[in-house]
Amino acid sequence: MRLKFKFSSDQFVVILLLIISSCGTDESNPKIEQKYLRGELPVQEGMVVFNQNCASCHNFNSAEIGPNLAGITAKMDKEWIKTFIQNPQKMIQKGDERALAQFKKFGVYMPAFEHLEEKDLENLLAFIHKFSEGEKKNTSNRKGALINPITEPIPESNFNLVVEEFTTIPSSSPTPPDTRINTLRTQGIGKLERLFISDLRGTLFEIIKQKPYPYLIISEFIQEFIDAPGLGSGLGSFAFHPDFESNGLLYTTHTEPSKTKKADFAVSSEVKSRLQWVLSEWKTKTPTAPTFTGQQRELMRVDMVTQIHGFQELTFNPNAKPNTPDYGLLYLGIGDGGAALAGHPELCGTKNRIWGSVIRIDPKGSNSENGRYGIPESNPFAHKEGLGEIFCYGFRNPHRISWEQGGTQKILISNIGQHSIEEVNLGRKGAHFGWPFREGSFVFDVNANPELVYTPTDKEREAMFHDPVIQYDHDEGNAVSGGFVYKNDQIPSLKGNYLFGDIARGTLFLTPLVEIENGKQASIQKIGLELNGEKTSFISIRPNERVDLRFGQDSGGELYLFTKSNGKVYRVIDFREPEN
Repeated sequence: MRLKFKFSSDQFVVILLLIISSCGTDESNPKIEQKYLRGELPVQEGMVVFNQNCASCHNFNSAEIGPNLAGITAKMDKEWIKTFIQNPQKMIQKGDERALAQFKKFGVYMPAFEHLEEKDLENLLAFIHKFSEGEKKNTSNRKGALINPITEPIPESNFNLVVEEFTTIPSSSPTPPDTRINTLRTQGIGKLERLFISDLRGTLFEIIKQKPYPYLIISEFIQEFIDAPGLGSGLGSFAFHPDFESNGLLYTTHTEPSKTKKADFAVSSEVKSRLQWVLSEWKTKTPTAPTFTGQQRELMRVDMVTQIHGFQELTFNPNAKPNTPDYGLLYLGIGDGGAALAGHPELCGTKNRIWGSVIRIDPKGSNSENGRYGIPESNPFAHKEGLGEIFCYGFRNPHRISWEQGGTQKILISNIGQHSIEEVNLGRKGAHFGWPFREGSFVFDVNANPELVYTPTDKEREAMFHDPVIQYDHDEGNAVSGGFVYKNDQIPSLKGNYLFGDIARGTLFLTPLVEIENGKQASIQKIGLELNGEKTSFISIRPNERVDLRFGQDSGGELYLFTKSNGKVYRVIDFREPEN
C-alpha cells in the first residue's frame, strides 16, 4: 500500500531537498559540467528563497534535519533538479528512473512546488551551487556553519529619503558601464567651496552650477595609469589638503601594472602580485584655476595579490583644527588585496603588515622608511612593534571612512564582508577589527567554507577583536556603502542619524548616532526613497542591474547619493513620512 501525505511548503522543501541531495551525493554519478548564474544579485535572491524555506533544516557541511547539500549541483543535472522541484509527482508517474528510485526509498508522493517561478529556481540553484562549491575548500572540516547568521529582519521605517536629480557625469567609455564614479567631496568652505567627483577611469571632475567639468585627467600625467581589470582599479579616491588654498596640495590613489616600480610594501618573491596601488601628491601653484597644472609626487606604492580590495577611502579629519594633533594627517583605507582567500592570510590581520588596515600619515613629513611622508608620533605603533603607519587594522575592505562632525567626533569605518556579514566599525586607535578571523561578530575561518561564518567557540571569544557597531547579513544586502552622520537643522528629522546603504541593491539604511557605541550593536531601519514626488527605490530605477550606490557630503554637511555606473548624482532635500 502506498501512503499519501500532505505537507506544508516548508516541510515540502525539506523532503524535496532530501530527495535531491540523496540522488546528488551518489558517488557513482559523474561530475556534471553546467552553468549556474553568478554575481551578487542572483546569489542573494537565491539565499532569500533558501532561508525562507530550507535553512532551518539544511546546511552545506553537516546533516541537520535534512541532509548535507554539498555536491548537489556538481553531480545532478540542473534541468532535472528544476523539473523535479516544479512537479515531482508528475516525474514519478512518467516513470523517471531517478525519481522512481527515490520514491521507492521514501514511499510518499509530494505535492508540486509550482509557485517557484523560473527566476526563483535559477537563483536558488545559483546560491546552492556557490555555497556547495565553497564547501570543497573546507579543509578544516569545520561544522556548524551559519547560513542565516542574523535571523531577525531589518524593520521598515515610515520615513522616505527625498532626493532630487543634481547632475549627470558624462560617459567615460563607449562600452558599458557608462561611468565608474566613485568619490564625491568638497574643497573649501562656504562661499569658497568647490564640489568634485571622480571617475575610476581616471578623471576628476569639478561640478560647477550642477555641471561637471574635467579638472585633472590622471593619464595625461602618469603613463603607467591603468583602470583595468575594473573591480575598483583606476583612480580610487582623492582628498584636498585642508590648506589647499595656500599650499595647492591634492592627494589621489591609482593603480599601475604589477612590477612597474619597486614597491614600498612588497609581497615576497614567492607571492604573485596582480597590480600596484600608488598614493600621490599633486601640487599646483594656482589653486583657484579651473583645471590642474602642476606636478605629481609619489608617496607610497603597495603590491596587491589580486585586483580586488586595494586602496579605498582617502580623507582628512574634518574636525581637526590648525595646530591640533590630527590636522593635516591623511587617512587611507587599504584592503587585504584578496590575500586572505588567495592563499596568503598571513599578509593581513596583523599590525606588522599594511594590508587590511587604515593608515594615518603626515604627507608633508619625511620620517618614513622611504623618506616621502611622515609617521605621526601619536600613531599607536610608532616606535613600537608593528608598522608605524597603521592607525587600526583587521579589515577585509575598509571602503569608506567618515566622521561625525562636531559632538563626539566618532570615526565610522564601513567594511565590506566576504559572503555573510556587512559591517560598520567605530574607529579606535590601535584596534584590531577581526579580519581574517572574524566577519562581523562571527567567526570566519580561512580553512573552512569561505561563503559561511560560524558561532565563536569559548576559546575564540577570548580573542581581543573589536566587534562592529552596526552589522547586517546577506539576506538584506551584498556590500555595505558607508555614509555620513547628518548634522544640520535644514532637515530636522534626519539630524543626528547615520545614513548609509547597500552598494549592490541600493537599499537605504538609518541608524541613530546615539546608539553607536563600542561594545553594542546599534539598531538599523530600512528607509524609503522618494524622487519626483513618487516613492521608488534604486533597484526600481535600475532594474536587474547592480545599483552601485555611493554617498557624498559637502563641507556644509548636506548629503548626496550617486550610482556609479550611470553617472547619476542626487541631492538629499528632505526626510519625511509620505503624504496620504
